[in-house]
Amino acid sequence: MDTTVTPGSRTERLLHQFLPYVDRYFGPSQFGAALTEFLAFGFKQAYACVFGGLLLALILLTRFVYPEEAWVTRYDFLFLCAVVIQISMLAFKLESWDEAKVILIFHVVGTAMEVFKTHAGSWVYPENGFFRLGGVPLFSGFMYAAVGSYLARISRIFQFRYMHYPPLWTTWIFALAIYVNFFAHHFTVDIRLGLFGMLFVLFGRTWVHYSVYRYRHKMPLILGFFLVAVFIWIAENIGTFANAWQYPDQLDGWSLVSLHKLNAWVLLMIISFVLVTIINKPLPETDEIPAEPGTPVT
Repeated sequence: MDTTVTPGSRTERLLHQFLPYVDRYFGPSQFGAALTEFLAFGFKQAYACVFGGLLLALILLTRFVYPEEAWVTRYDFLFLCAVVIQISMLAFKLESWDEAKVILIFHVVGTAMEVFKTHAGSWVYPENGFFRLGGVPLFSGFMYAAVGSYLARISRIFQFRYMHYPPLWTTWIFALAIYVNFFAHHFTVDIRLGLFGMLFVLFGRTWVHYSVYRYRHKMPLILGFFLVAVFIWIAENIGTFANAWQYPDQLDGWSLVSLHKLNAWVLLMIISFVLVTIINKPLPETDEIPAEPGTPVT
């Protein structure tokens, strides 16, 4: 469906400023239309990943160039940089205060899980630092916050709307069950397979509709969960390669993170996505072009 609208957000203004040059070069062709959609999709994705992209770049860069004699440890430097990035996102109106509140929840939820998981031996942070909680460097919470930032921003930038979205109360209970299982499976039965079954029961019929440049597109929401989980897994491999943290099988040398971790990231995506619905209520798709979200920070 053609959804060409007058650009109102920052991303839309940039796209409508530069992509017409692509249209004029290729003319009214299917290839030109597909190319502009592809370029717009990539630009919006990159724009939504600003927080996580900057943090991951710093993790990788400091692995090779951070001086050992620096008076601030590498972990503390990463924590201070993450704080600066977050403040800058708000100062330059790349995030709203409501989004920042949800991201703070991500930080708390993620740090709590990090403290538990490191004590359980699931992974370790091999370097020292001052800004730590229970042996966990505080920059780690910002890695979870980066996922929250991405989901909050992408749902706004792409103007997500849904078909057959389950009742909100069921998704909240589901997200809570996933979070509890991340802890409880160390002491009792792991219900992960049952959780995946419930994922398909709740979201199996749900489609997400989204705007790129001219057109509305759609995909199964579960497919979206899995695709984002794959990119988080790639980022996780970069993080472990940069020695930001290590899994037990990486203590004697880096190796690729097991694909088995993808199922954990899919479930974490559910928690993240449900938390974002606190500020971005899932709205139904209609035949009308979705209005720009009522926020000055797109």
